[in-house]
Amino acid sequence: MTRPLIEIEHAGLIYQAESGPVEALRDISLTIHEGEFVALLGPSGCGKSTLMRAIAGLHNVTSGRILVDGAPVEKPIAKVGMVFQAALLLKWRTILDNVLLPVELAGGNPEQYRERAMSLLRMVGLGDFAGKRPRELSGGMQQRASLCRALIMDPPILLMDEPFGALDAMTRDEMNIELLRIWGESTAGAARKTIVFVTHSIPEAVFLADRVVVMSPRPGRVASIRPVDIPRPRTAETRAHPELGRMSFDLYTELSGASGNAQARSGPHW
Repeated sequence: MTRPLIEIEHAGLIYQAESGPVEALRDISLTIHEGEFVALLGPSGCGKSTLMRAIAGLHNVTSGRILVDGAPVEKPIAKVGMVFQAALLLKWRTILDNVLLPVELAGGNPEQYRERAMSLLRMVGLGDFAGKRPRELSGGMQQRASLCRALIMDPPILLMDEPFGALDAMTRDEMNIELLRIWGESTAGAARKTIVFVTHSIPEAVFLADRVVVMSPRPGRVASIRPVDIPRPRTAETRAHPELGRMSFDLYTELSGASGNAQARSGPHW
């Protein structure tokens, strides 16, 4: 077992809404180890994205604490790269310049990162599109560029908030495999990234993760933690693995019982 990198200790978060205080998270304790791939799964509004942002220091917990690499998280930290559901590329910049944007925002010299940016773009199959504008790329290609942007500063932690949710099913499956390939390739000469991945898709969580953390309806709590006993590397053929189907159904049953709402009872989110 590798060393703990993210430690969440009895964390709670209450924010002020117009109608009054809202408890988003309650008494969450979770340890994520270096190089681990953890998926956060739960019903809409359960606080998955809030927890992820708290790890990044974009939200402050109101009770308990979160530590990253042993240091309490009290403000935005530089150890994380973030990928959101929308690619959020600046339409007036080239793909290469979009990837280099975090370097500029951090006050660095983009020229010193240009070759790394090109290497990342080539790794995801976008080397020939570096000079294109976002509108010239498909949705899946834009998400690949967004992933490169998150990796440009070589952060040890990658936080991903439903990054493939807006893609069609086939492209989403391709991006899952691409992500695992990139995650695996990061072991060459460097420690594997630690990934926290928020999703509503049960099979996606099982296919990608080492562990699936199931969160309860709001206020979000850790309802269960499920290790995924499926061998790596995982490929397209892994989707036919019997353990993936069994665990997906078990998680669906758990989430259906926990939420008790009509959407969950209507059928699994495949």
